Amino acid sequence: MTTRKAFRLILCVFIVPLLVTSCSPKPQESIAKEESGTYLLVLGVAQDAGMPQIGCTKSCCTSGIKKMVSSLGLYDGASGSRWIFDATPDLPEQWGKFIAWTKSSSDVDPEGIFLTHAHIGHYTGLMYLGLEAAHASHVRVYVMPRMMDFLQSNGPWSQLVKIGNILPVAIQSDEWLRIAPTIQVRPLLVPHRDEFSETVGYEIVGSKRSALFLPDINKWSQWKFQLSEMVDKHDYLFLDGTFFSGDELPGRDISKVPHPFVLETMEILKSLSPELKRKVYFTHLNHTNPLLQINSSAEQIVKSNGFNIAAEGMRFDLDR
Repeated sequence: MTTRKAFRLILCVFIVPLLVTSCSPKPQESIAKEESGTYLLVLGVAQDAGMPQIGCTKSCCTSGIKKMVSSLGLYDGASGSRWIFDATPDLPEQWGKFIAWTKSSSDVDPEGIFLTHAHIGHYTGLMYLGLEAAHASHVRVYVMPRMMDFLQSNGPWSQLVKIGNILPVAIQSDEWLRIAPTIQVRPLLVPHRDEFSETVGYEIVGSKRSALFLPDINKWSQWKFQLSEMVDKHDYLFLDGTFFSGDELPGRDISKVPHPFVLETMEILKSLSPELKRKVYFTHLNHTNPLLQINSSAEQIVKSNGFNIAAEGMRFDLDR
């Protein structure tokens, strides 16, 4: 089966029914209305395990709210090319929505996938490119050196490489990669739990605007860059918002799951102007995070302080 036919099959069997029954996005979460332009689309906002999370019987997981795992889509209207940042466990549905939102044919293959690191929510979607699913042909997967070795040396990922479902492409921290005439991408190393690979965030630069995608980091104080300088530098920032506060995991040592709390990030950036604060969108939200609950007090706190919460379907232009 060709890659195009396989992706069309995934779309028809798994995605179309979901699109037909899903609710329309809110106005502030409006999706692409045209194919032209270069822009980012938010494909997911949840932590690695999604929402609802397996084994969770609390109200956060039984409310009927479903959120896909944190991911961005990048679309280039000039060429019709598409890239995805992080191959999540929700990749089939996210790729189907990406196609629908950009009003393109389902037989257009992904131009490439950029991986941040080897935690389950960020790379395991590659399995859908394998022999048992899409049986894709040499989809470029952009990876850091340790991530490259991880994919080539461990099954089932090594099989994807061996039979040519994916084509790992080595990238280096701080080095720019031009993927289209008006689009550049640069990986930036960030401190995180690097058991199997490095962890990176990505700077994504278009002809007029730029973005930072950084869904995982231990703490901002451990990074070589100043967060406030990154906010000043970029137009959109999709930042690690895993936990709203340190009260979300009773019975667990939250220091062993290090992330900057949303409250901490807002405190670091509190002196910025309202214009700069509006650039920040929190993503990668754990199922316990009250920001996933509509009209929660946590949501009101974030918005009253001038920041934003990422939502599936949001569009961010890079060329206007």
